[in-house]
Amino acid sequence: MNDAPPQIVSNAVTRRLTLHWPDGREQQLAHAQLRQACACAECRRIRIDGGALHTSDDVTLVDVQSMGYGVQLVFSDGHARGIYPWHYLAQLAETQVSPRDQAHGQTPGEA
Repeated sequence: MNDAPPQIVSNAVTRRLTLHWPDGREQQLAHAQLRQACACAECRRIRIDGGALHTSDDVTLVDVQSMGYGVQLVFSDGHARGIYPWHYLAQLAETQVSPRDQAHGQTPGEA
């Protein structure tokens, strides 16, 4: 998916990011899930090395910055390195990670 959602809404109270796609679909992602699924080099290295990302369930998004092919998300824990391409966000929403898998640092597609 290369088309950017025409509307992106982050709700700090529910801690959910809502994506409104051009085809009319609406997808929601928990802020904590997005933080766990960060694809920056540092977070990926932690997962590749068998580690887990330790993030708080109450982490929130404090900023969403458009990068053309995706968004850079800024989290309340100060993390702001990962860029989330549109296709990656759509995949995350379609394959919601269970809380158990999140606790073990897995992201969609990882076994």
